[in-house]
Amino acid sequence: MTKAISIQLHAALLGMLLCLFPVLSQAQLAEPNDKGVYMGHLHYQTSDVEAMNDFWVRFGAEAFNNNGIDMFSIPGVYILIREGEPSAPSTETIINHIGFNVPDADVAFARLQAAGVDVERGGFSRQLWVNTPDGGRIEILADENLDVPLKFHHIHWFIPDYAAIQAWYSEIFNAVPGMRGQFQAGDIPGANLTYQDGQGDFGPTQGTLLDHIGIGVTDIQATMADLEAAGIEVEGYRTLPNGVSIAFFTDPWGTYVELTEGI
Repeated sequence: MTKAISIQLHAALLGMLLCLFPVLSQAQLAEPNDKGVYMGHLHYQTSDVEAMNDFWVRFGAEAFNNNGIDMFSIPGVYILIREGEPSAPSTETIINHIGFNVPDADVAFARLQAAGVDVERGGFSRQLWVNTPDGGRIEILADENLDVPLKFHHIHWFIPDYAAIQAWYSEIFNAVPGMRGQFQAGDIPGANLTYQDGQGDFGPTQGTLLDHIGIGVTDIQATMADLEAAGIEVEGYRTLPNGVSIAFFTDPWGTYVELTEGI
């Protein structure tokens, strides 16, 4: 399948989903920052859609279905799934894993085990690791102040050039630079962007299990102008029948990103 056809199919799918669930979309995602940016969605490509759908239900996501089209909702993020043969698991790409928060790691461990999820203890008491079908990796961190059972927390890059990517996401998306524990990071509403000096040969995300991440914006034209001024090619821009505008780009390190306006 060509990139252009893939973009068109994804645009059609997203448009259908947004028409079906406009109120839910507004309620679940974070309020934008001063530049109109917020965390939007994660889009997986999997060889076994049924297994991946089952995984997210067991994990604790809320599933919606209409004529075979599935969307999953967890506070702070939406998860979309399409069928395809991923070229690599998440751990072989620059986005090594994503992260969620729970109020209590022990309670979450027991719940996930009982649900049949592949979960293991982490290196410290507040940490768990979960494996998805097709090689996805999820970190769970306990936050005793959390007021919901499960919430999206972070995207974790393994990238030697961590200072440059931190500065770039700060400039383009106003991701507030700082530290998350021992790691350099940046914050946008709804997500911490974590950058680790990963050792290894990590590839781009497009075509892999976690094909792309979705970032919401309130002014897609302004964001596209910022990207083009920074030398980034923007592709696939279009406005869907419901008024939602989307576009795609690849950051300088190989992260495939979708922009959405109007969710």
